[in-house]
Amino acid sequence: MNIRSAEFVVGAVGRGDLPADGLPEVALAGRSNVGKSSLINRLVQRRSLARTSSTPGKTQQLNYYRVDNAAYLVDLPGYGFVRGGLELRLTLGRLVQGYLESLTELRAIVQLIDARHGPTELDLAMIAWLKEHPKPSLLVFTKVDKLSRQQWLRRQHELTAAGTLAGLAYLPFSAVTGEGRDEALEWIYQECGVQSPANGKS
Repeated sequence: MNIRSAEFVVGAVGRGDLPADGLPEVALAGRSNVGKSSLINRLVQRRSLARTSSTPGKTQQLNYYRVDNAAYLVDLPGYGFVRGGLELRLTLGRLVQGYLESLTELRAIVQLIDARHGPTELDLAMIAWLKEHPKPSLLVFTKVDKLSRQQWLRRQHELTAAGTLAGLAYLPFSAVTGEGRDEALEWIYQECGVQSPANGKS
């Protein structure tokens, strides 16, 4: 599945910064350092379109990436830790909450969870929020290449038994190997109601 074009458009810190072209949007949510930037780079097959960092909380705005001039991937600030103190965390919280609850262009939400550790308390709170809201959502378990197949199957069994995955679509993903890349991209395009990229592995 090939992406023809991908570009960073804007880092929004207020509603006045949001794009006004009406393209459908998919939000990427998750705790700090879970791999949202790596996911974006693997999806669009660009090494450094989204900057990755080992420092948690680096993303402090809504980062918009336009894909194939058809849709936006919106990288949300990671929850759980944000550099800048309490006031900045509260400001970002209000911005993200307002974005998720009121923006008409938002078509779906992808929540990233570290497959190695499973969902944190904040992840579980976000999952509960997703189940209570009508937007389509997908759980993407990142860094699955760090687990053996048996470890991943055990993780799935644990989450299924706990009811965490009930009613939610989910898939394993690796930015290193590309596992789950085409499936995630197909889901995103389907929820945006636009034609999928031309078929073909890349």
